[in-house]
This record gives sequence, structure tokens and C-alpha cells, in this order.
Amino acid sequence: MKVVVLGTRGIPDIPGGVETHCQALYPRLVELGCEVVLLTRKSYISNQAVDRWRGIQLVHLFTPRRKSLEAIVHTFLGICYARWNSADILHIHAVGPALLIPFARLLGLKVVMTNHGPDYDRQKWGKMASYILRLGEKIGGIFANEVIVISEVIANIVQQRCGRSSHLIYNGVELPIIATSNSFIEELNLRSGHYVLAVARFVPEKGLHDLVEAFDKAQLDCHLVIAGDSDHQDEYSSQLKANCRDNPRIVLTGYITGEELHQVYSHARIFVLPSYHEGLPISLLEALSYGLLPLVSDIPANREVNLGSQYYFCCGVVDDLADKLTSFSKIGLDEVRQEGFRDFVRDKYNWDKISEQTHSVYQLIDKK
Repeated sequence: MKVVVLGTRGIPDIPGGVETHCQALYPRLVELGCEVVLLTRKSYISNQAVDRWRGIQLVHLFTPRRKSLEAIVHTFLGICYARWNSADILHIHAVGPALLIPFARLLGLKVVMTNHGPDYDRQKWGKMASYILRLGEKIGGIFANEVIVISEVIANIVQQRCGRSSHLIYNGVELPIIATSNSFIEELNLRSGHYVLAVARFVPEKGLHDLVEAFDKAQLDCHLVIAGDSDHQDEYSSQLKANCRDNPRIVLTGYITGEELHQVYSHARIFVLPSYHEGLPISLLEALSYGLLPLVSDIPANREVNLGSQYYFCCGVVDDLADKLTSFSKIGLDEVRQEGFRDFVRDKYNWDKISEQTHSVYQLIDKK
């Protein structure tokens, strides 16, 4: 079964929730017998000579590096590629690219859509872009052969807006071995267990501005580490970086992956996710897989993870976040690591189980 994948910037180690999802999922589908072709956006690929990774064929397609055009142009070219190369299944991720699912169906392709959440709620989009994303969610949900959703919140949206059921298949996370090495931590002049961690893109809906303000108000005797950056530099990201530079207790790592990110998670004390919008946040699942104390906004997607009321704060309320940070900082180091969260992740967000569920959806379509 040949599966062509669209809707991601690319893999491996390209920042983004959909990218992390695809990087974990498709090698496992290769092991289950699928021939997987993943179409990348060429402008994000540093080494375009690499055309295969863990059994996945990587095809680098032209993409204009403009946020208003790159997804739709890449999707159009990708659908043409999938038809020309006789794909058995076209798997499209996210609601923006889903706008062209009717075109794919007209060409005779069988399409699976994964709805990763209502992207139109992201604050970076203007009214027209939000309208187009809403249209993509609805049209894609109606015309795809099958729809996968990553949370019950999204399943309800698909039922209400598209009038159809969907397959609930959660995001997953690898269960890591906690790092004992700390070379990168030392490079950052940090102490193990003495910093608060956030991992996010520098966009308004991630709420990092609230975290920076709350951390300043809390006056904690530790550092705040923010791992991430912006895809496109804009006024928001520039101002956020300027505010962080004004506080010597805030450390910006930029985008990090691999061993560096592994160490940053392993040695953190508290993980904070102050988002206004999420589908099912992979960064939160990653933090739980390391057994970190989580402190997250009370939006529906975060609530669905069902952590317990003490781990949530009122979204957008800086004083509440500052109070919770102060309270969490008083927990002893010997109580910080939460093995129960690691067990929870192992049972509920298991990538092997997720890949088998996705393969079952493919088989369902292939039989039609």
C-alpha cells in the first residue's frame, strides 16, 4: 500500500506539532508494510540530498516561503504528485491543506484527513485566513474518505460542522530514559532541577508573553528556560525576545532537538504550557513522559489530558499563573519527578498502538 503524506513541513527534526507527529508515526507504518512517501516543503529542508529516512521516501517540493501561500501551493503540487505516482492513499494533515481535498477526490485519490485542531483560532491569522481555514476544516471533513482526530474536542467539532463521525486516535510520545549527562545544561549556566521550562513556537496563541510576565511577578529563585523560536520573524516574536533579554533569569535556547532537548527536559523542575489554543499538545505529553510537574492553561485540549485540577491555571490570567508558579516552586526536589505521569503516558499515548490504529483506517479505505 503506497501512502503519500501531505501537510507537514518535513522530517526529521523540523519543529512543529504535525512534524513531530509524522516523524514518530510513519516509520512505524513502514514497519507495518506501508510504502510511505512524505512530501516536504523544500524551503525548510537544509540537506535536500537526503531522500530517505527510516524507510520513508522524502520528496522535496517547491514551496514559497510565505505563510499565506506555502501550505496551499505545496498541497496543490503534492496532490498532483500523488495522482501522477498512483498513490493508494493520500494522507493530508491539518485543516489548511484539507481545503484541496475535493480536488484530490476529483482526481480519483482516496484521502485520509487528520484534523489536528482548529488552526483558525490561532491569533496569527487575520479574518480572511481564518475564514479559509474554517472552510478547509469543513470541506475536508465532508469530502475526505475518512477523518482522524487527535482529541474528543476535535471529534465534536467534526460532528457538529461536518455532520460525520471520525476516528479518535491520540497523539503519542516516546517514553525516554532520563538523561544524567548535563553538558548542554552547563553551557547554559543552569543547575539541574532549578529552572522552569516552556517548549513552544514564538506565536501569540502559545501564551509565552503571559509566562514571561508571570515569571517576573513570581520572583522565583530559579531560571526560566524557553526552548523554541518563530518560523517567521514578526513584531510579536521580536518583542517577546526583547522582553526576555531584559531579564537575566530568562534563557532562550532557540530551536533545539535531539540530545540538547533531551537534557533540557530531563533536568527541568516545572513544565509550563500557557497556550490559548492547542489540538493535543505534544510538548505537554513529552513533559509528562519525563515525569515533570506540569502547569498548563485550562483550555479544553489541555483539560482533556485530565491531569488533576491542581495542575491547571486560568488561561490568560497572569496572576493565577504567577501564584501557581510560586506554589510549585516550593515542592522539594525529591518530589518533583512524577513516575505516575510516565506510567500514564506509556498506557494512553503509545505510538505503537497509534500506528496500528492508523493502519486500520488505511485498510478500511483500501477495501472500499
